[in-house]
Amino acid sequence: MTKSLVQGAFYLTIATMLSKIIGSAFRIPLQNIAGNEVLGIFTLVYPVYMTVLILAVAGIPLAISKLISESRAIGEEENIRHIFITASLLALLFGCISFVGLLSSLDSLVVLLGGEYIRLSIIVISFSLLIAPYMAVYRGYFQGFDIMKATAVSQVIEQIVRVFFILLFAFFLVQQNQPSHIVTAGVMAGSIIGVFASFVYLRIYYTRVGPKPKEEPSQKYNWQAFKLWSKKILVLAIPICIGIITLALINLIDSLTVPTQLRAIGFDEETIPYIYGYYGRGLALVQIGVVFAQSMVIPLIPLITSALVKGEKEHTSSLTEKALSYTHLTSWPISIGLLALTIPINYAFFGDFRENAVIAILHFNALFTAFAIMTTGLLQGMNRSFHAALIVLGCAALKVILNIVFIRHFGLMGVAISTVIVYALMTIFNLVLIKNTITLKMWKRHHFIYGLSAIVMGIVVALPLYWLDLTEWTRGNTFVYLMGMILLGALIYGGMILALKGITSRELKQIPYIGKYISNGG
Repeated sequence: MTKSLVQGAFYLTIATMLSKIIGSAFRIPLQNIAGNEVLGIFTLVYPVYMTVLILAVAGIPLAISKLISESRAIGEEENIRHIFITASLLALLFGCISFVGLLSSLDSLVVLLGGEYIRLSIIVISFSLLIAPYMAVYRGYFQGFDIMKATAVSQVIEQIVRVFFILLFAFFLVQQNQPSHIVTAGVMAGSIIGVFASFVYLRIYYTRVGPKPKEEPSQKYNWQAFKLWSKKILVLAIPICIGIITLALINLIDSLTVPTQLRAIGFDEETIPYIYGYYGRGLALVQIGVVFAQSMVIPLIPLITSALVKGEKEHTSSLTEKALSYTHLTSWPISIGLLALTIPINYAFFGDFRENAVIAILHFNALFTAFAIMTTGLLQGMNRSFHAALIVLGCAALKVILNIVFIRHFGLMGVAISTVIVYALMTIFNLVLIKNTITLKMWKRHHFIYGLSAIVMGIVVALPLYWLDLTEWTRGNTFVYLMGMILLGALIYGGMILALKGITSRELKQIPYIGKYISNGG
């Protein structure tokens, strides 16, 4: 692998990580500006949009990046122009169909999602579907040429612009004393602006400095070319689509089932979004917790695919084991740390102590969510996208059943419990399938060290809460305390894994750019 490709993958990983953090953390200031009800409506509506968007894009970016890479590798660059045109037409077609389909099903969604308060938000966010799929094609095109920088920058631009306008519109509409459903619709408009800003950047990059194929097609683009390449794109894209839809699909099922079940146990239409806002609090930080796994998936898939195509079974196993090890390394401390510090997090960031138990369970689920996302991506790289898709769909069906049963017995807590069960099962099924595909040692000594170190860290940072009464503190004091505990937790975890040799100096050196400084002690 060339140095430029390694750097490109690193840029994409960092950019994806940064954009995911920005795209998740904004829920904290949004709740503080607009309140729990707006956060609840947003948490109900946004998974609907994300699911429809993923279905509209249908894995097309990853599919065309793979087809373009293959065309370049075998010296058939004359195909690239036809691949790009076909993907653009498919993206525009799916975007328009999804836009019309979402609006035409609006009345049904209003009933399923709990009430009229979601109508305007869905209308507003649906317009993103006319831009986002076409924008995503450019990302796939650049990735096919191993140019990850364009995708990386566009992701960061999209999230910065999106979050800026979300918070700006929220602040302005709250100052105007607008009702919650109007404020949420304004928040959704920020997403449209973010997508458009990303598209403008990618289009300018493509026009000015973007890579062009060395050979142009000998024949003009026609209906036969469209049929040929659309079939190839969709054969690759549809299983990938279902694989990457994991997080959005589970959240969508919650959006569609939780309001109806909460109504069934006595909550009225006005109360549901407010109650669901507490669930949204937990999801905000869980998404930050799984950002490492999400950011690694895109650059990891082509590496594993390439190793398998070349028959490099040992290299495939090595890549898989490293990916799982890094997921252990990052997910254990994040999930245990969030669990241990749920009470100060809830008060410092959101202003009260309501539903601490629900949020704590969701925080712990960051561990299983990260592994579910990572293992689904690994299966895609091993050309087991179809089987990964079946696992996702099966777990999604189970989520529907568990939500119905558990909410009736445990209320909002039932949603959190069902979420943990579903992601844990998804992880187990994925790992079994991976082990049946390649030679894999799933549990190693250093994995145990990561888990043990995280648990010890969690106990230490949670212990002071046994004596402290945070209800007598200000939010500012609680925030300072929280930052101190996070720093202490990081020192304990890092110190333990180094002392127990959970990570070697050689592995430290392999971290791009900064590894040589860490391994040398600064």
